[in-house]
Amino acid sequence: MNVTDLFQDQIPLLRPWTGEEEVRAAAEVILSGWISQGPKVAEFETAVAGYVGARFGVATNACTTALHLTLHLSGVGPGDDVVMPSHTCMATANAVHHAGGRPVFADIDPRTYNLDPECAAAAITPRTKAILVVHQIGLAADMEPFAALAASRGLALIEDGACSLGARSRGRRVGGIAAPTCFSFHPRKMITTGEGGMITTNDEALAAKARTLRATGASISDLERHKAKGVLVQKYGEVGYNYRLTDIQAAIGLVQMRKLDAMVEQRTAQARRYDAALAGLDEVEPPYVPPYATHAYSSYLIRLRAGARLDRDALLRRMAERGISCRSGIQPLHQEPFYEARYSGVHFPASEEAARATMFLPIFPGLTEEQQERVIAELRSALGR
Repeated sequence: MNVTDLFQDQIPLLRPWTGEEEVRAAAEVILSGWISQGPKVAEFETAVAGYVGARFGVATNACTTALHLTLHLSGVGPGDDVVMPSHTCMATANAVHHAGGRPVFADIDPRTYNLDPECAAAAITPRTKAILVVHQIGLAADMEPFAALAASRGLALIEDGACSLGARSRGRRVGGIAAPTCFSFHPRKMITTGEGGMITTNDEALAAKARTLRATGASISDLERHKAKGVLVQKYGEVGYNYRLTDIQAAIGLVQMRKLDAMVEQRTAQARRYDAALAGLDEVEPPYVPPYATHAYSSYLIRLRAGARLDRDALLRRMAERGISCRSGIQPLHQEPFYEARYSGVHFPASEEAARATMFLPIFPGLTEEQQERVIAELRSALGR
């Protein structure tokens, strides 16, 4: 019995859109004899950078390592503060720590769940080195106020686009808007390579340095050395990291990139279906999309309004009992054990309210209308409608 048969009556929160094409692409690389970082990685970098409208792409083995390299190459080091939202994944803050910096949290816009520019400005101190903006849950942030703020204060600006490949802000795709941007290819993201990440940037020097550092600091790549048949010898001018993506993963990623527009289209259609069905539920607030942005809907996040028959946790349990997998919204980092001990007394009302009242509904390519109707019907039943 395979996984599909085992959970055939269940509706998962998500399911990657992978199939025989990805299998063939991976098999072709395996049979080629070159399976580590090589020509497929370079092709994948070009595909992602071209899609978002950036000059360069640098593949890594995770978004966390992409963020670490970008922070490091943007000048973040020991003693430096990085302003970022508390309402995000722990991996975003982990990257700041890896670079030697200190995350300084700020609150979010309660409608978009993205970093509030005024809150970010208020969090800047003489120790601040960078602003790290997260395009959260598939919704592109408005980068104009952050670009102006960073320029006026002499700060580096970095974008975490882990969840938002395919989204647009003011007509430009995330990854090609204002600053170096980092993407994730985890199975919960827009496309997947199993694990993996990417930096997109217009900064040629940053891209070149990132390529060196991701490969143990070697002056030339393994592929260049191989093509030279041993005549070229790499040199090591600094300490680097092993952050390389494999050609096997890149081959899968290239197939996924060909599907990306269709994935965004399917997710958007599913979101519209949810929007229409939930419009009659006073207890539920659907996602807000401001006029300057488009949403990739890597997730579909709803908020339970005050007075709902069930609170969020009770509703999650009710849905799970009926075979529908949902998830609680993003838990703010300042309330995680690691940070509670270090930032005692800190409160971010919009982030805390979002954590208390939001939850994710199933959304993914291949989710059927019948499955969506079942999710909606169970929501209505649970809320007494």
